[in-house]
Amino acid sequence: GDSDQLTRLPGLFVLPMCYWVSGDRLTVLRSPQYVRFREGQWPLSGEKVPDLVSLTMGFSVQEDLDWPGLGAGSLFQRPRANVLIAVRGVGSLDLPSNASSYPLENPVPFTLDSVANTIHTLFAESTPVVLQLAPSQERLYMMGMANTVFEDLPVTLQQIRARLSQDGSVLHTLPLRSLSRNNEADLLFLSEVQVLHDICALLLRHKHLARDQAPDLFSLELAGLEELARRYGTDSSQFQDSTKILATALQKFADDVSGVYGNNAVVEVVTVKTFEAPLTRKARSILESNRGSNPGSPYNRAYKYNFDYAVIFNIVLWLVIAMALAVLVIAYNLWNMDPGYDSIIYRMTNQKIRMD
Repeated sequence: GDSDQLTRLPGLFVLPMCYWVSGDRLTVLRSPQYVRFREGQWPLSGEKVPDLVSLTMGFSVQEDLDWPGLGAGSLFQRPRANVLIAVRGVGSLDLPSNASSYPLENPVPFTLDSVANTIHTLFAESTPVVLQLAPSQERLYMMGMANTVFEDLPVTLQQIRARLSQDGSVLHTLPLRSLSRNNEADLLFLSEVQVLHDICALLLRHKHLARDQAPDLFSLELAGLEELARRYGTDSSQFQDSTKILATALQKFADDVSGVYGNNAVVEVVTVKTFEAPLTRKARSILESNRGSNPGSPYNRAYKYNFDYAVIFNIVLWLVIAMALAVLVIAYNLWNMDPGYDSIIYRMTNQKIRMD
């Protein structure tokens, strides 16, 4: 189907999303201690963003990521979730200075479908939560338990604007300042802030899913600032007020998500100043093909994997090491044994053995 067609299968809603990173920054708002981001200004190519997300989640990639910004992590721990937020229309936001931030270069389209495919393949029998959403374009990708968690999440502009008029709306708590409730561009921006708020609220309601074995994946594309810049200009008070509101909302969103996952979530923000013509491609389902079970499949999928692999690997590894050390110690003692002194077999006669 066309790019704006929603493919629906049992337990799965799919509409793949693409971003065009035309360069400014990738900022890591939250990451566990065992996912190490080094301080520096190493540029990251836009096409490598999906590989970076995969590596932070402990998955392998087809080509090594030759980027010094990501250090070697723990072999025995992986984040419970990764959240990528793409903000269009601004080169940078006033985010905390202690957050790791890197320049982006080489504006090329990328998609997180590969990461979603990996999660589906490795954790098909578990309960992963995969959500990709672009409210401004009403594009949606949900997989697994996301259909349950975000069943009440408003995803169309009409639904979100109706949500803004309900109790608990961000309109009652945000300092709107120069923003207007009656302007379309302003409402689009406020709708995206409302989506961030509602996602956190729904995650808090389903905190038990954050403790399961399957990692979760979230990616959001926010275009409200781009619309405000187009309507008012980047020097306008509306745009300046919006950047402050969004920066605060993103920090709170990162804090809430990290809290839900017990500080085991990676939260990244991609700020994109310019955005090329949106890419369109056919909607497809990651479940639509059965060729994964075919040994001759062109996708070269790996064998089935589950979360207990690391546990089994460690049990086998240390058991083999212990047995090898035991054999070495026994062999050493036998080699240096004095048969006439240490062994009762050589030291005593058969008669004496029977007497004993």
